[in-house]
Amino acid sequence: MKILELLTPKRITGNLGERLAAKFLKRSGYKIKAQNYVAGESEIDIIAESKDTLAFIEVKTRTVGHENPREPRPSSAVTPEKQRKIISASRHYTSRNKTDKRLRMDVVEVYLNGDKTKNKIIHIENAFNLNTAYERKANRK
Repeated sequence: MKILELLTPKRITGNLGERLAAKFLKRSGYKIKAQNYVAGESEIDIIAESKDTLAFIEVKTRTVGHENPREPRPSSAVTPEKQRKIISASRHYTSRNKTDKRLRMDVVEVYLNGDKTKNKIIHIENAFNLNTAYERKANRK
């Protein structure tokens, strides 16, 4: 059974965040090309395009009131290892779906509140890139 098929409470929250992020991106003028794109051991939550950009987007969702002090913002959970996996999956995608658009790695933070009207979404464009993900790995050695 694939991890995406397991409906744990954490996965249910993540699925909700991904749906809200996709709606937010559509309202912001993006066209969703793929969701939960899997390439080997790597997965990209959302692949979306705007006029001149193809964005590979990691969605991180947190429920307000259940914050982790070690990860003050949801985006802090996008570790260098996670970044490398997203980059690997993005290479797989672009090798099969040729594009002349500029490529970008984004993070969307979704803050869920008990009152659905108060959910908050933050889109961080260019949250990381190929160079920074691999530089961090090299510096740790």
